Amino acid sequence: EGREDLQVNRLETQIWIKPDIQKTDVDFSEILSAIQEIAKDVNIFFDELEGVNSPSKDDDSLLHHGNLTSTSDDASRLEVVGEEVPDKNKTNGLYFRDGKCRIDYILVYRKSNSQTEKREVFERNIRAEGLQMEKESSLTNSDIIFVKLHAPWEVLGKYAELMNVRMPFRRKIYYLHRRYKFMNRIEKQISRFRGWLPRKPMKLDKETLPDLEENDCYTAPFSQQRIHHFIIHNKDTFFNNATRSRIVHHILQRVKYEEGKNKIGLNRLLNNGSYEAAFPLHEGSYRSKNSIRTHGAENHRHLLYECWASWGVWYKYQPLDLVRRYFGEKIGLYFAWLGWYTGMLFPAAFIGLFVFLYGVTTLNHCQVSKEVCQATDIIMCPICDKYCPFMRLSDSCIYAKVTHLFDNGATVFFAVFMAVWATVFLEFWKRRRAVIAYDWDLIDWEEEEEEIRPQFEAKYSKKERMNPISGKPEPYQAFADKCSRLIVSASGIFFMICVVIAAVFGIVIYRVVTVSTFAAFKWALIRNNSQVATTGTAVCINFCIIMLLNVLYEKVALFLTNLEQPRTESEWENSFTLKMFLFQFVNLNSSTFYIAFFLGRFTGHPGAYLRLINRWRLEECHPSGCLIDLCMQMGIIMVLKQTWNNFMELGYPLIQNWWTRRKLRQEYGTQRKTNFPQWEKDYNLQPMNAYGLFDEYLEMILQFGFTTIFVAAFPLAPLLALLNNIIEIRLDAYKFVTQWRRPLASRAKDIGIWYGILEGIGILSVITNAFVIAVTSDFIPRLVYAYKYGPCAGQGEAGQKCMVGYVNASLSVFLVSDFENRSEPTSNGSEFSGSPLKYCRYRDYRDPPHSPVPYGYTLQFWHVLAARLAFIIVFEHLVFCIKHLISYLIPDLPKDLRDRMRREKYLIQEMMYEAELERLQKERKERKKNGKSYHNEWP
Repeated sequence: EGREDLQVNRLETQIWIKPDIQKTDVDFSEILSAIQEIAKDVNIFFDELEGVNSPSKDDDSLLHHGNLTSTSDDASRLEVVGEEVPDKNKTNGLYFRDGKCRIDYILVYRKSNSQTEKREVFERNIRAEGLQMEKESSLTNSDIIFVKLHAPWEVLGKYAELMNVRMPFRRKIYYLHRRYKFMNRIEKQISRFRGWLPRKPMKLDKETLPDLEENDCYTAPFSQQRIHHFIIHNKDTFFNNATRSRIVHHILQRVKYEEGKNKIGLNRLLNNGSYEAAFPLHEGSYRSKNSIRTHGAENHRHLLYECWASWGVWYKYQPLDLVRRYFGEKIGLYFAWLGWYTGMLFPAAFIGLFVFLYGVTTLNHCQVSKEVCQATDIIMCPICDKYCPFMRLSDSCIYAKVTHLFDNGATVFFAVFMAVWATVFLEFWKRRRAVIAYDWDLIDWEEEEEEIRPQFEAKYSKKERMNPISGKPEPYQAFADKCSRLIVSASGIFFMICVVIAAVFGIVIYRVVTVSTFAAFKWALIRNNSQVATTGTAVCINFCIIMLLNVLYEKVALFLTNLEQPRTESEWENSFTLKMFLFQFVNLNSSTFYIAFFLGRFTGHPGAYLRLINRWRLEECHPSGCLIDLCMQMGIIMVLKQTWNNFMELGYPLIQNWWTRRKLRQEYGTQRKTNFPQWEKDYNLQPMNAYGLFDEYLEMILQFGFTTIFVAAFPLAPLLALLNNIIEIRLDAYKFVTQWRRPLASRAKDIGIWYGILEGIGILSVITNAFVIAVTSDFIPRLVYAYKYGPCAGQGEAGQKCMVGYVNASLSVFLVSDFENRSEPTSNGSEFSGSPLKYCRYRDYRDPPHSPVPYGYTLQFWHVLAARLAFIIVFEHLVFCIKHLISYLIPDLPKDLRDRMRREKYLIQEMMYEAELERLQKERKERKKNGKSYHNEWP
């Protein structure tokens, strides 16, 4: 019935726009001849419909062999009389050969593939669903066949109603709150002041962006019965390209390819190799010979490239509505989150830079670094066995100054600020996500019942139970089987974490062995800086091990996830995400945890060193502390990791696409490449990552961990993250627009499991920063000395004058003759005073060698230990209270958004009622005009 109505409408259109009929002097002979011509066209069209809808085994009858410009006679017969199809539609590769049917989806297969029968049944059922199909052989490889699919209006309307696709039906009515005169005056003064300021440079030029109708209209689920309610200017453009592709994909996922209960869906055909690829088309080229300012954008892809993916707009806001329209809500939410995270990094980076600059400005006034630089008479014990010499404390002057840049009076404030910042970031993201969900019609959207994974289906096809939602039998996994698989998977995760710990243990052994080697090196530069050289090379080797283990972890995570046999794709994705994050987080941060909390803490003391396997002496911290090692670890890992990720994200696809283009140029020349249709160009692009947005999210979440977990030791981490993210946004945008095939536009309400991971990192960051300040830095020992042992003891002051003598009080005395034979240095220290040294100093709070208990802990040690534990408890409880208070005070839904939602719901009900009443009144008037009347009709 829908097709017959369409033909009647087309017949009416042809009669109405026939040029000969629109003359003032009507010639009845011309009218009769016109009707005869139209009748012929209609008969031809119905014959064509019968041929399309009838099942045919010869699918290659629709195949065209690379002829892109000519059109068939049948296609020309379907053209509306008086309407010319633009030649551009026939040659740009976005339409069928008739130039009218837009390509909504592309399937790719090879003739040599053995799955011919499944493919024929699948394509026959596609045509039975109402989709139109056309085939085209590749210009570069005759074995490759492109199947072009188009969804007519009737199919789009039918499935849009089934999928509850929300479409615009009435312009939004904006209203202003009632303001007081005083507030109006203030707003006028503010607007005048803003007029003197330059325009906001970060906002995009509204003239270059298209008017996205969905944002200015109320939307409602599409209904064919109420089609007159919706704003339909043109049926061809009413559903945008992303929605059309999503509807076609929905159909393809529910079409059978073989007789059987579960032989259904495009994904299974892609898995078994029947089809090589499936993707929607990009909307033409992203480049244009003409300027976008003078000639406008060629298409949405070109507009996205100019306003989003171009490096020239790196300081501009993202056109999120356009990203959502082109790529779908799921990808749009990722870029919205990334943009929000980058924007929130600005205050964190500013405060971190302020802490660093505060350390620079107060460097000359720091009493501790002054004492270190002036301590030429204090001789430190060797930091390794035999080959490490005695050294003056003043030799570590530079390290003491660098340590002060990161470990100063503002560090504790910055740690508290970052813990609060992480909470504020997550809470305000909830509000931002709610606004985006409202603007993008995601508030009431619910995910459809997911299909069962084919692997789960094949494994448990013998056991079935009724699905409580659909009421249909489905495969069932027994509870005992599920528990046993989860136990095996958990054991695999534990084993891989042990592998990470073993790798860290190997790095520890490397550091212990290498520090002695570098101390005996021939080059004076390396010999004098043996500990820095050891740390630097260990970090680089650790980075290489991290990257190699990441490849192994991905395969292990895949194996363990498949071993668990998740029921649906979302369950599989969540399980895989959790494993990969856990593996990579432990892999990336294990060595950092070692340096922060274990390096130099369990070394013993001279004469009684603790050793690994009773052989290697554990590494000690530098005389200026371990914080400099932690800073080097974080700085090098963060820079190298971000550089490598950016190369793999953009450099690798660029190289692959360049190699593909190079081969095409060698075979077909440069001119032929420009004449390739759009489906051929898109096929030569790289497919989107098999795990979707997993790699993008994982990279940013790991960076968020680096930015928050050890930020007390490296305040410049937010600044490095900010600079990277400014580049990352444009790199990802460039990759999506130019280097990847267009991904299927899919919907999502939020960022999924990643939000829970972010909350976990926020909690962990509070604990780690408390330990970094209390254990790794010298903040607590300095505080104890200032209030208890320094010149200001008992006075309640803690200024720089109160730190006089701190360095001497933090060093213990060791009798050189008490050295063990295997750790006794080769030099006797006579180069310092002309005679062999009797005593050397080391960092610890221990009694002198001639005390009743030699080298026992002093009372100051226990005071410092108690202060550290008290600080950890107070810091954690205080910050957690602040975090929970902020979470409680900040509502998840903004008040103005809540009011807008209530008002919109009310207005939509009113509008639907008015529109229905108006329609019924029109029908009543028409019946009265026609002389028909009915009793008991509704007024």
